[in-house]
Amino acid sequence: MQQRAIDTALTALTGTALAGMLVAGVAVESAHGAPADKPMAHNLTSQQVTGHDNNTNTGKTSGKTSGKTGGKTKAGKAAPKTHAVLSGNTTASYFWDDGSGVNGDTGAPASGKPMQKGMFASPSWPMNTKVKVTYQGRSVTGFVGDRGPGEPSHRGVMLDLDTYTFRHLVDGKKPTSKYDTGTSAGHLKGVKYEVLSWGHGAGTKGTPKPLG
Repeated sequence: MQQRAIDTALTALTGTALAGMLVAGVAVESAHGAPADKPMAHNLTSQQVTGHDNNTNTGKTSGKTSGKTGGKTKAGKAAPKTHAVLSGNTTASYFWDDGSGVNGDTGAPASGKPMQKGMFASPSWPMNTKVKVTYQGRSVTGFVGDRGPGEPSHRGVMLDLDTYTFRHLVDGKKPTSKYDTGTSAGHLKGVKYEVLSWGHGAGTKGTPKPLG
């Protein structure tokens, strides 16, 4: 009888303790259960994904930008300079020989090419030699296509320039006609010449020599 009373009391006490534990478990479940964890997990996932995307995009953007910028940049590349194989100064006259007989011309140019702008006459340089002439800051690049001037070359006039080139060197304008420069100047002293490349036609390379 006494033992039964003790068992009953222990059973009651155990039930009370179990009930208390269940209540405590429910409280813990409410405070730290899945419903409370999901928003935190979502926020963390968002931060991780956002951080990953930013790093990935930044890496790609930086790579593309650097690549394109580097590919298009041309800084530091200087344009190639043209070097003269011969340069000097001389007195230049003008001509326009087209075989018309105007101004006593001697016929078609010796090179066989038609008279044109940028055609020069030299007493000795090879035909088709490329020459740049400069006077008072103005320049024209042409080629040797005829022989001349005649006797003036013995007096130091080593270049005969077409009328268009001659007039451009004087004042930057065009001649009155292809036979007349439209100025009172018959010669230009101190014209700088630069031979850019020698021609393969008849003639002699080097310092110009008088005709004949």
